Amino acid sequence: MSIEILQPGLSTTIQDSGRNGYQKHGVVVGGAMDPFALRMGNLLVGNEEGAAVIEATLIGPKLLFHEDHLIAISGGDLSPKISGKPVPSWRPVWVKAGSVLAFGHAQKGCRAYVAIAGGIDVPIVMGSRSTYVRAKLGGLEGRALKAGDRIPIGKTNADCFSLDKKGDAPFSTVSWSIGENAIPSYENRSVRTIGGPEFKDFTEESQTRFYEDEFQIAPQSDRMGYRLSGPDLQLKKPKEQISEAVSAGTIQVPPGGSPIILLADRQTTGGYPKIGYVATIDLPILAQKKPGDTLRFQNITVKEAQHALLLRERAINQLKCSIKLMKTGGFKRV
Repeated sequence: MSIEILQPGLSTTIQDSGRNGYQKHGVVVGGAMDPFALRMGNLLVGNEEGAAVIEATLIGPKLLFHEDHLIAISGGDLSPKISGKPVPSWRPVWVKAGSVLAFGHAQKGCRAYVAIAGGIDVPIVMGSRSTYVRAKLGGLEGRALKAGDRIPIGKTNADCFSLDKKGDAPFSTVSWSIGENAIPSYENRSVRTIGGPEFKDFTEESQTRFYEDEFQIAPQSDRMGYRLSGPDLQLKKPKEQISEAVSAGTIQVPPGGSPIILLADRQTTGGYPKIGYVATIDLPILAQKKPGDTLRFQNITVKEAQHALLLRERAINQLKCSIKLMKTGGFKRV
């Protein structure tokens, strides 16, 4: 079973939950930029949460389904249509063989995810199927997808769903979806942030402006990190420090004073002063920002960040139970 890429879009890759456990060897984690969308899409089609999916950025691809497939689209709104008809996100969708899924431009957010029941069955490299383009690692030949590619799909037990396979409609869907209150507020311009170990080494003016001023995502931003333009953040005095491990959401400030937020394809270590960390709970919001978007940093404590994350995980567990119960709710032709 496979899906064919008719048009690749701007930057379309295969991603899963990342290449964990190899940072000590200098291998980046990578994986989906929006981990919440990855998990939800997979849960909606009965996959493991971290299974490989298609990640589309800004301008999505055009996909041809050679067989019937159960899919779910999650993340940002890239105007998805199946055979010319708008298709809803955040719910299971049964796609008939011969149908074409096409994306337009981003309406909200900038990254959409297509999870397919059975998962994408490319080879596992160092524990992950994720694509890391810079090292030509994982995914399909370690590169972004291109026209003519055939994406192999793993075996699935999609028949456990109550499906309406009759009729000529290109796809069928359910009458339920993940509630809007459970989806991250992608349009939110504020991201919760914990002060970093070098926060007090910055001037008082820089400390104040970091939380009170607005920053804009620069065009040079990518999966490795977001470069921000805005107020220059300066140290009280020059400081040399040893490089140390960095995590997703780390906010480093190079000598020029413009901060960089490290993201999925970040390097494994960094030596620039760390003024803060974006809380894990808000990494999906950050992942859906595109060049030109603005954001502000909201100061919270470690305890508040942990509490927010625990609440979200509790909500995800409740969603798992709900999805399991709704699997027999039936599909309707659209």
